[in-house]
Amino acid sequence: MPVGRFLRPPGAEQAFRVGDKVEVKCDHDLKGVRVNGWLKGTVVQVENKMLAVQFKSDIFLTDGWMVPDRILWYPFDSSNLRPVQPKKTIEETKAALL
Repeated sequence: MPVGRFLRPPGAEQAFRVGDKVEVKCDHDLKGVRVNGWLKGTVVQVENKMLAVQFKSDIFLTDGWMVPDRILWYPFDSSNLRPVQPKKTIEETKAALL
């Protein structure tokens, strides 16, 4: 079977679905101060190569404009996008330390 050319080898890609909680690195308000850091949001739309994330707080473009609908689009392989890590329970934390 001939091997086709591709930019990236096929494999298990990060699959996002509407309603998933993610963290995005973006400019946003934190206690009244504009910062660039990780902010939790919700996936509201998934397309072929991109997904839309909506936030509960104000977010800004890099040139300073506020995004009125609080939605940013990201490609699936963006380094500024990651799934929210589940919080460890007290028991899991204790077990990891022992």
